[in-house]
Amino acid sequence: MKVAISTSSFGSASQDALKLLRDKGIEIKENPYGRRLTEAEIILHLQDVDGLLAGLEPLNKNVLSQAPQLKALARVGVGTANVDFTAAQEYGIKVSNTPNGPTFAVAEMTVTAILALLRNLPEINTRMHQGEWPKMVHQSLSGKQVFIVGFGRIGAKVAELLSVFETFIYVYDPVDMPMPDYCSKISFEAGLRLADIISFHAAGEAEIVGESEFEQMKTGVYILNSARGSLLNEQSLIKNLDNGKLAGVWLDSFWHEPYIGDLMNYDRVLMTPHTSTYTAVCRASMELDAAKNMIRDLGLE
Repeated sequence: MKVAISTSSFGSASQDALKLLRDKGIEIKENPYGRRLTEAEIILHLQDVDGLLAGLEPLNKNVLSQAPQLKALARVGVGTANVDFTAAQEYGIKVSNTPNGPTFAVAEMTVTAILALLRNLPEINTRMHQGEWPKMVHQSLSGKQVFIVGFGRIGAKVAELLSVFETFIYVYDPVDMPMPDYCSKISFEAGLRLADIISFHAAGEAEIVGESEFEQMKTGVYILNSARGSLLNEQSLIKNLDNGKLAGVWLDSFWHEPYIGDLMNYDRVLMTPHTSTYTAVCRASMELDAAKNMIRDLGLE
């Protein structure tokens, strides 16, 4: 059996997943580019392999139709919007993901980004490296009204971490579910109007924030998005940075990646290259879970 790997950093945190695969007699075909593969590249990468340990490359019908030997696709991560499930079912390809591993890492990074924005850490660091000694008065997280959009594993963990900061936490999720006592469920529109800080953890790719949603927000709001870039309208985001509606933004997910665009010119936009899950513990956990899924789906248990 041969398994291709498309994620660019597989095995860099731990060799456990690779060892598990090799112990099962699986031949490994590694990503030769060290980056996300294009559609043409992933088609070539999938030739003569039985499985794929997948990242966020396009895995549409065109790709899957040209991988006749492929039996299993194990996503290293949570999101599977890049996978055509209908085509996978048509071609008999089993699909899995690793929903548990990223939870704490992404939640931890989200809280880190909130604090960095509120305390102006990027600007202070830059100015000190320029020889200045900037004594600035900052925002505090205590007392802030935080609106969490999407209350799955990650959104719920963000709320839990924020609860120790004496924040007021409001949640929107279309699924009816019990709330911990430190959260209040609220409508999407009410949350937009109320929030000092909005953190997006929603599933799917559909845009949910455009110009009309930005108009409902407070002036001076902070926005954080570690889910999917497509949730926010990029041009509306830029417009509301220009008019002063947004005090700060953190993005770990973008409309196209690697991102090269107008947001690079805004000091109030904190940007990370889709690396919220990039802790050694998280990567090792996700990779091991994906390897176990692959072994199961290839019938090698």
